[in-house]
Amino acid sequence: MNSLYPKTQTNLNQLVADISQLTLIVHQTHWYMRGKTFFTMHPKMDELMADLDDQLDQIAERLIAIGGEPLSTFGEFLETTKLEEKKGKFGIPMENLIQHLVEDYRYLKDVFQEGIDISGKEDDYSTQDMLIGMKTDIEKTIWMLQAFLDKSPLAE
Repeated sequence: MNSLYPKTQTNLNQLVADISQLTLIVHQTHWYMRGKTFFTMHPKMDELMADLDDQLDQIAERLIAIGGEPLSTFGEFLETTKLEEKKGKFGIPMENLIQHLVEDYRYLKDVFQEGIDISGKEDDYSTQDMLIGMKTDIEKTIWMLQAFLDKSPLAE
């Protein structure tokens, strides 16, 4: 690993792995959902996947720009991510699926905050700025998912 922002590079690769895994989790939710809210939530999952894909691409490109090498295989993602892999199945209530997404997005928000702190300490303000914007987007997604659950954005 290049010595340019080494801790930031590690955090960015953590984000590459976690966002890749979260994209699969959202896709799984997309495929296995059923119920009265299907017609509104099914396209919402497409939107969430597109947002995650955009973040993933920006993070990987930033990692390359600062001399890093983004993780790029399922094996590397699974070895690195801290998000749990679960087999999909039908019959899980929509509220439970969305609650699980909220928990995973909250974890991701914390990883973004770690990256904000680390990149600031390493004086990598371009990465820090990028991560601040992405964390803001994640907080908005949490708010919207919580609203679906009829909860405030900060409620557990």
